[in-house]
Amino acid sequence: MSQQAGGPLDADAVLKWGVPAMRDLPWRTERDPWRILVSEVMLQQTQVERVIPKWHAFLTAFPTPADCAVASLGDVLRLWQGLGYPRRARNLQAAAAIVVELHDGQLPDDLDDLLDLPGIGPYTARAVLAFAFERDVAVVDTNVARILARTSGERLTPKRAQERADEAVPDGQGWVWNQVVMDLGATLCRPTPTCIPCPLAGSCSWQLAGRPHPDPATGSAGVSGKQARFEGSARQARGKVLAAVGVEARPAADFDDSIIAGLVADGLVIVSDDTVHLPE
Repeated sequence: MSQQAGGPLDADAVLKWGVPAMRDLPWRTERDPWRILVSEVMLQQTQVERVIPKWHAFLTAFPTPADCAVASLGDVLRLWQGLGYPRRARNLQAAAAIVVELHDGQLPDDLDDLLDLPGIGPYTARAVLAFAFERDVAVVDTNVARILARTSGERLTPKRAQERADEAVPDGQGWVWNQVVMDLGATLCRPTPTCIPCPLAGSCSWQLAGRPHPDPATGSAGVSGKQARFEGSARQARGKVLAAVGVEARPAADFDDSIIAGLVADGLVIVSDDTVHLPE
């Protein structure tokens, strides 16, 4: 199938390249919406290798939304240790509670209902629809967004990126298409890309133009920028506090006041009698 530069993504070429090379990830054998949701929330800004053991442990402890909803937030946060961004864990438990209350303990298969859940944005909602319910919807993470910008040869607005992604989904193949395109962005269309074996090299506007500067992916909708340094950051300090009080309550004087204040504001710790502990 011949493609014009900046035109539709060549589905035949992408699937021919990607299906045999599909990464072996444990959640790809799943269709349970809760298990898919947990994987997607954990994978936000966290590397796959760190997520895999945590995903297994979390779902052993909380195999259903109901199990997560009735647990203490402290127990949820303890299992989240090592993944970072603990507000994701708090939101996931809040989402589980709403699923139990409003949806009989089953994640909804409607985009608007999913978007109404705490911490669930457009990407995660569509990921649940595509990977659990096998809907023909497109997911746009940072890897997919790079592909969309480079093949079109321009920076894209959020609306145009989603439209372009939706246009590319082959009928009846939403699950496999999204998995393969995400793999393409994760393995070849990286921030520093490897274009020679890419199945879209012959129709990618940026590649055909000689990969001029600036890269159209830079600043395009959905493409993550470089993360701030972790060492010495407030994120690192918050993680150390949560790890410490996850073992046992600690005197508030052991920690920086501003870090504790931020964790209290986020609902991640409680301070009583000058002692810091997880919400139990």
